[in-house]
Amino acid sequence: MSDLQRRLAIPADHLEAINNLLLDPKSAVVRDFLKVVEKHGGPEEINRKAAAARELPSLLRRLRESGSPYVKGIEWLTHERDRGAFVSVADFRRRIVGAKADSMKFDDAHAVTLEISALQFFPWLIAEAKQAIDRHEVMPSRYIRVRTMAEQVSDHGDTLAIAAAMQIVGASYVETLDTKGTDGSNIHLGGPATITGYFGGVGQPNDHALGWVDEFLGYYTEYGIRQVLNINPGTVLLGYFLHKLGIDIEFKISVFMGNDNPYAALWTLIGAKLFSRDDGTTSLIGFNWANSVDNATIERGAEVRRALGFENVVRFEHHITETWKSIVVQPYDRTDELVELADHVANISAKHEGGKPDVDGRRDHPSDILDYFMPKADIEAQGLMSAMERNYLDKHDAVNATAAALAKRGLSFIAARNLHR
Repeated sequence: MSDLQRRLAIPADHLEAINNLLLDPKSAVVRDFLKVVEKHGGPEEINRKAAAARELPSLLRRLRESGSPYVKGIEWLTHERDRGAFVSVADFRRRIVGAKADSMKFDDAHAVTLEISALQFFPWLIAEAKQAIDRHEVMPSRYIRVRTMAEQVSDHGDTLAIAAAMQIVGASYVETLDTKGTDGSNIHLGGPATITGYFGGVGQPNDHALGWVDEFLGYYTEYGIRQVLNINPGTVLLGYFLHKLGIDIEFKISVFMGNDNPYAALWTLIGAKLFSRDDGTTSLIGFNWANSVDNATIERGAEVRRALGFENVVRFEHHITETWKSIVVQPYDRTDELVELADHVANISAKHEGGKPDVDGRRDHPSDILDYFMPKADIEAQGLMSAMERNYLDKHDAVNATAAALAKRGLSFIAARNLHR
């Protein structure tokens, strides 16, 4: 270690100053945050409510009592799972690489999580499952949701159905709260006419960070929703705080936060380390890199993650495909780069936000990130529901293309755990 490097050490009195601020009863930022937590009953009561709400029998009972049309889909999905209708991982590999798959050694230590975004409507999951059965395909083990929370709650129990389905198939999922930058929280910004205003970082201005905590704890205790999207440095910190208090929430950082270099990762993970629990866990469960990162940046980030003890805790989420419209220059397909990473970077997920570019771009209605923010009533009024479902199934096809690419290289993937045995 050089003398120059030694200068980077953090003196103990600096850490003491941080603790003094956090523990000062007069600290307004801490006091205001704790009031929101206490409003929901405190950590132990919050966790108790969430655990009860998350129980599968409770979710199913609430669905049936509401007369939800999604009950039939849940029952069908459970039946197909129980009868072993979905392809096994071994059979999937044989279909891709032939009989030699039986003698190949797959690298389970670096298994890639298969991820899809965004699962906006429960019926899309059923359509995806039917296709997977018919074509002997794999279902993702991680789902991202970006639909308005208030709308989905009022949509025949869509929130309950998704929560139940994720337990049935054996997958994790992430919801996106309504307290976010596109909710009108910044009164000076208003869509494309003020688009450059969003470049300065729109998220949870003023008291919206506390509103995010309030909304999160509300859905956590009412539906057992554990993981949500996070786009703002302030709410990232408050997510750390919640977990440090003993509340068992988790969050993933969105691609929109713009972590695009190893030092952004270092700063984010330093914060996670400072507020991690004694068992080494943190509420930061997923770290979504910006679309601009190259493999070297992810590798450097992995070094930082390992050094801080988070390799098995914080998943690196990497966009392999993106929607055809409104977010990146196309064609965008990072499959080959993922395959190069997957034999030495652990705990990484392959996120599919669009179909394969050569397919998606030819659709009459290509996938569009702005579709995520279109109300269901508008989608139906414009006759776009079937087209958007097709976009989602194109993403499912991209998931399977990635699984196939990994299998061909003797690399492992994680599909829905309860479906693909």
